[in-house]
Amino acid sequence: MADMTSPASTPTSAPGDIPTVDSLSYEQARDELIRVVSVLEQGGTTLEESLALWERGEALATRCEEWLIGAKARLDAARGAAAAE
Repeated sequence: MADMTSPASTPTSAPGDIPTVDSLSYEQARDELIRVVSVLEQGGTTLEESLALWERGEALATRCEEWLIGAKARLDAARGAAAAE
């Protein structure tokens, strides 16, 4: 994984080999969010790096929430189909 202290140009895109948030699975987004939070908690980054990490973290948290909402919708649909049988 690339160095997460590199600033991203926007919350959903990143330079180099850092994947866009939209392309991440739930597990990938969750794991990267954990790493981002850890780096922010440790400190030692510039203000600009911290802001970029914060933006990336917000985008990652949104991505995780999207995955969880989608999973809940699938479960609700499966339950509805099972109840209709």
